[in-house]
Amino acid sequence: MHNTTHMGMNRTGAKMSPVDVSRMAEAALAAPETLPDGKSFAAIRGEAITEADRVGSVPLPGTVKGVPTTGMAKLKGEKPEVLIDKLGERLAFERTGVRLYEALLTKCQLAADGAFVPPLEALREIREDEARHFLLLLQTTLENLGADPTAQTPCADVTAVASMGLVQTLTDPRTTVAQCLNAILMAELAEQTGHDEMAETFRAALTQEEAHLEQVKTWLREAVAREAT
Repeated sequence: MHNTTHMGMNRTGAKMSPVDVSRMAEAALAAPETLPDGKSFAAIRGEAITEADRVGSVPLPGTVKGVPTTGMAKLKGEKPEVLIDKLGERLAFERTGVRLYEALLTKCQLAADGAFVPPLEALREIREDEARHFLLLLQTTLENLGADPTAQTPCADVTAVASMGLVQTLTDPRTTVAQCLNAILMAELAEQTGHDEMAETFRAALTQEEAHLEQVKTWLREAVAREAT
């Protein structure tokens, strides 16, 4: 696999066909701003937003422990479903993180001789960190709240959709190590979520995530510099 950026027969730029680009611009300017029934595209999108249901829901507690825990929080005027939703989101994100580093490991193991690759052992350590965050911190925390860690909460669903591009980048056979590191950097830049009552539990994980971020930044700088020279 070529692991560097190279010049080739890229025909995606407008400069490749200036005449056709001029015609396309004229057609766009001449296009009506409304549909045949007189509605604008913005109005149609607005109707869809107004009529749409939300992205799923947080399930009712399915354990003996979960019912009183949730019930007491509700009586206090709190919204435990918001906390459960955000923890479900982070659970989904950490699960994706394990898959991303697994894919990066495979990419690095098959990189051409002489190409920059991060230390494989360091990548394995980060992958194991992500797995521990998933299994010990988040899954256990959700179970302690009486929630089901296997449930796909609304925020978990949205996060999964948002992460699809990162997964596709890492698993695309054509992407280079530098491009994959850039995708990993986007994932590491995602904010760590937590709450005061769980701050101590998440502090160690947050410290590890910050270390991951700095390490990936260093690797990305070195990978790009190696390509440029």
